[in-house]
Amino acid sequence: MSNIIVLAEQQDGKLANATLNAIGAAKQLAGFVGGGFSVAVAGNGVGAVAEALAGYGAEKVYLAEDPALEKYTAQAYAQALHSAAVASGAKFVVAAATSIGKDCVPRVAARLDAGMASDVIRIAEGPVYTRPMWAGSVLGRVKVNTDIQVLTVRPTEFEKAQASGGASPVESIDAGVDAGSLRMKYVGLDAAESDRPALTDADVVISGGRGLKDPKNFALVEKLADLLGGAVGATRAVVDAGWVPNDWQVGQTGKVVAPKLYIAVGISGAIQHLAGMKGSKTIVAINKDPDAPIFGVADYGLVADLFDVVPELTEKLAAR
Repeated sequence: MSNIIVLAEQQDGKLANATLNAIGAAKQLAGFVGGGFSVAVAGNGVGAVAEALAGYGAEKVYLAEDPALEKYTAQAYAQALHSAAVASGAKFVVAAATSIGKDCVPRVAARLDAGMASDVIRIAEGPVYTRPMWAGSVLGRVKVNTDIQVLTVRPTEFEKAQASGGASPVESIDAGVDAGSLRMKYVGLDAAESDRPALTDADVVISGGRGLKDPKNFALVEKLADLLGGAVGATRAVVDAGWVPNDWQVGQTGKVVAPKLYIAVGISGAIQHLAGMKGSKTIVAINKDPDAPIFGVADYGLVADLFDVVPELTEKLAAR
């Protein structure tokens, strides 16, 4: 049996990209603890997802299907993924630290009576897990002493696994969902529809903050993002003010991103926001306050009025 199992994430039959980062982390972990890895996917009618996962070098792909798993609820999915973890006999359980991962995986750990390290950014011999604390201002090194260890990994810190070209066997298992014990039910999803790339998948992210002064001025950010084929982000302050959808929030209590290019427009750089974007490959900050903390993490800083700079930048980029 595999020593490690990766809990895959899917929504509406589509594999979440972050799962590939989790597989990358599992392969890294296998280098320290030995053995191979397996993958588990839960849902209803998600055989195609299992087949897609079969190409990444797993010893086996466990498929747990049940009508109760048609739409995501933490209780039902935790039961199914726990069943897969038990079936695999794995001593290490790995998942991506996404919104769903953070919601579901601790429940799996509790069912396994396992210790857990969350939001892991580095794995070392031991194994010892490094994770950020205090909004990323402190890095803690964690060792888990239980027989089974569970960890969620920050997708931005691990390379995506590449398809190996092989084909792992897919084994269907009893999901073990006790419908009578479920106290949650899926009612609906109120999601913002957009043609832009997902915030966590985009190569370019343009984010706006309170320096934009008015929600109507977010059009400046959106126009630049569309020109660069990027996603739009925002600080918690403007999300809480109702200027933009909650789905756009970048930061400790929002989404953690690490695009190739991150442009911060009118963002001062509160520590909670920095925790969600300082892993970006190149950071550009535009702010008229020369003492703004954002300049402390920026690769390029422009001390100027965004209302002059952003339209000019957009115009010149469009001309190229």
